Amino acid sequence: MAASKPVEPQSGTGLPRWQLALLVGAPIVLGVGAVYLWNRSRTKEKKGTGDARPAAAGPLEPDYPLDRAQASKNKGNKYFKAGKYENAIMCYTEAIALCPTEQKSDLSTFYQNRAAAYEQQMKWTEVVQDCSKAVELNPRYVKALFRRAKALEKLENRKECLEDVTAVCILEAFQNQQSMLLADKVLKQLGKEKAKEKYKNREPMMPSPQFIKSYFSSFTDDIISQPLQKGEKKDEDKDKEGEAAEVSESSGYLKAKQYMEEENYDKIISECTKEIESGGRYTAEALLLRATFYLLIGNSTAAQPDLDRVINMQDANVKLRANALIKRGSMYMQQQQPVLSTQDFNMAAEIDTRNPDVYHHRGQLKILLDQVDEAVVDFDQCILLRPDSALAQAQKCFALYRQAYTGSNISQIQTAMDGFEDVIRRFPKCAEGYALYAQALTDQQQFGKADEMYDKCIELEPDNATTYVHKGLLQLQWKQDLDLGLDLISKAIEIDNKCDFAYETMGTIEVQRGNLDKAIEMFNKAINLAKSEMEMAHLYSLCDAAYAQTEVARKYGLKPPTL
Repeated sequence: MAASKPVEPQSGTGLPRWQLALLVGAPIVLGVGAVYLWNRSRTKEKKGTGDARPAAAGPLEPDYPLDRAQASKNKGNKYFKAGKYENAIMCYTEAIALCPTEQKSDLSTFYQNRAAAYEQQMKWTEVVQDCSKAVELNPRYVKALFRRAKALEKLENRKECLEDVTAVCILEAFQNQQSMLLADKVLKQLGKEKAKEKYKNREPMMPSPQFIKSYFSSFTDDIISQPLQKGEKKDEDKDKEGEAAEVSESSGYLKAKQYMEEENYDKIISECTKEIESGGRYTAEALLLRATFYLLIGNSTAAQPDLDRVINMQDANVKLRANALIKRGSMYMQQQQPVLSTQDFNMAAEIDTRNPDVYHHRGQLKILLDQVDEAVVDFDQCILLRPDSALAQAQKCFALYRQAYTGSNISQIQTAMDGFEDVIRRFPKCAEGYALYAQALTDQQQFGKADEMYDKCIELEPDNATTYVHKGLLQLQWKQDLDLGLDLISKAIEIDNKCDFAYETMGTIEVQRGNLDKAIEMFNKAINLAKSEMEMAHLYSLCDAAYAQTEVARKYGLKPPTL
């Protein structure tokens, strides 16, 4: 799919959390609860879950008010088990009134029990109030914190809900599935809400030249990305081989093509608009080129009408229409509309059956939809039509590897790895082949060879910031060399200060180091560079998770383990 990377299989090695960032360039499938899944080993010292009261400092003297309070609580428990919640609430209220104020542990339990009864009646405000009393008396009371988190979610107070469930996750050492699921759910909701508002009002931003060139290189049958043809040049320029052509001012589209060759991307949309408004001979091409750059700057709202017009131009070049369908299908996938996306790719295959780009990008879509068998069929068709398509060959190997890895099929994994070796032998100049092979090697913990593959990528594409990020992550996983890893990721930012993946990865590492303020700064930089609303939602979720931890640390003195 246009400007997409294949999805990497999940690792089951139990490695530190920064390994998550190895799932590159695939915000569609990255779990937004990323910062929460730190299953690092902790000390074996058992900490209370909050279900039981802390042990008393010594034997209590007979305390008749407390005994009477306990009796009321026990009576309330019987009513609760019988489903008589109003009676239970009366008993717990009596227990609270009878309990001496210095008996904080018992009093917190009585409030929490009454909150449980209110929960059964779906009285969420009362649940929050009683749980808050319980937490005031016992700040690490897991049951009360989690019950309050659930009630806050019902009241749509997601920010405070997230703080409570974050505290619960830390207290439970990230071992309780229920609290983890709630955290993930709330993070997704918060991320979507914030991204929807931010993305709607964001200032369009042109990505880096390296990203733009990489995007266009994923197409081999795209008329608008081809250099100016001799017939498009002025007569005096027709013999100037290797030089950008001077073109007539009357054609906005040809001026836009010239700006593309000069990498003067900011002027392309305006020149295409001139061609479209004048009804020039290149109107269809100008519409497609303008739509493409609208997509690149993240303005899908402006891109779609242009794509629609090209697709509906029955007399237009079929390759223009097929390319527009590919790009609209990719846009739909970014918007999480897989049915519409699939329809567009299928239509493109129907109108231009021998277009290798259609099968290549549809293959990537099928990987994202976990339809690996169908993806391999599409890659094979692309290779049949264009045998020299190194990218399709490499991505087919990756699809086969992912299928074998997911199925734990050792022989098929080896077959896929042999396939990568064949690809880099036949296509030694294809950086993507080395990059995908390196990801598979890393997953198989063949770290030394993976490092060699990344070095080869850098040799072929020294300005590819993403490769430096991957290599930096490899140093962390392989050698636990934090300094070298961070240096490489910093190098990526130096090469391309619009590389959102580098900022996201840096933020994830800073969370693991306990530098939450720095992590939030990095996540916010990535948010401002996000290329889709869905990617922005994912980044907001990471940022919100880090911010929630700063609040939990401030309120309760709780911090997760760090690197």
